[in-house]
Amino acid sequence: MTGKASREKADKVRSRKPVSQDKPGRSKDVREFHKTKRGTIYHGDSLILLDKKIAAESVDLIVTSPPFGLIRKKEYGNADASEYLKWFRPFGEAFRRALKPKGSLVIDIGGAWISGQPTRSLYHYELLIMLCREFGFHLAQDFFWWNPSKLPSPAEWVTVRRVRVKDAINCIWWLSPTPWPKASNLRVTVPYSESMKDLLKNGYHGNVVRPSGHDISLKFSRGHGSAIPPNLIAVPNTESNSFYLRYCKEQELPSHPARFPSAIPEYFIRMLTDPGDVVVDPFAGSCVTGEVAERLERKWVCCDLVEDYLHGALGRFVTADEPKQSKLFPNGVSNTSDINYRVSHPGALWIEETQGKLPADGGQARPKHIGRNGHSKLP
Repeated sequence: MTGKASREKADKVRSRKPVSQDKPGRSKDVREFHKTKRGTIYHGDSLILLDKKIAAESVDLIVTSPPFGLIRKKEYGNADASEYLKWFRPFGEAFRRALKPKGSLVIDIGGAWISGQPTRSLYHYELLIMLCREFGFHLAQDFFWWNPSKLPSPAEWVTVRRVRVKDAINCIWWLSPTPWPKASNLRVTVPYSESMKDLLKNGYHGNVVRPSGHDISLKFSRGHGSAIPPNLIAVPNTESNSFYLRYCKEQELPSHPARFPSAIPEYFIRMLTDPGDVVVDPFAGSCVTGEVAERLERKWVCCDLVEDYLHGALGRFVTADEPKQSKLFPNGVSNTSDINYRVSHPGALWIEETQGKLPADGGQARPKHIGRNGHSKLP
């Protein structure tokens, strides 16, 4: 689709109010919405797409962030936590059918709090167990996406009653039909830390035995150019002035409110697929996955129920024949302080317990002393 054609579509969208969404995964049909050099966007029910338009065992990677099982409803649609497994079950079957024997399924999924109390829902863990036990998936590895920019939430439990800490982690389940999916961590290595650089420069002085009993031999002083990353992915979700957002604003289109940063799908597309492989995102939203796959020369398919969001997604593809993304680190990565996120040691302020006694009721009674900013005052 040309830029002119996409603008004409946008003009039609501006003339009406945003279309309300069906319940997740429930629509009557699916249709082709937009094509690029390597991929296709579909509008409609991704279950129909997976059944009618995607051949069995033809997909190398499904990477997606489905609507979470939240207690509080969002405008982009989500199922209640208690109903989530029932809603997701047909997707589990469709994913299993579509994936190649060595393919992978990657699901970014946030947790939920039980309404009215400071305890967590288990729905995303129950989803993982269901996918493995009912559909034969193997858990290749669990990842955790840490969002350093996440605000303290839920505010009632974190900043008012002070009985929980900031919830800043999403679980990412990497699953596969086989215990041996196609993968290589060489695709996602990271720069050495300053301490590792010092180690490589000065070397170990004899064998070192850690408290765990692990013997660190001289082999660890051999450099390989980069380090193996942990299963903690530190990426802030602070997009505020991207071309996509500017496009939506200029075209008076709604931007998707729950976009994951492009580094999340890119991490797994790089690690789990080769150029020319097929990547699918059945809950595409603003088609971040499609944009990344196009740039990395993978074939791709994206689908979403909400047409308004897909009109906005066209902004990811109208600037040229292929999407262009500026380098994340145009000045290189010679200084690791520019690319690392620091986490405070938990004992940094463990000096004296001067904050008074713990609330005997576990925080059930709301504090009487609330500051102007809505935060409770420490005794």
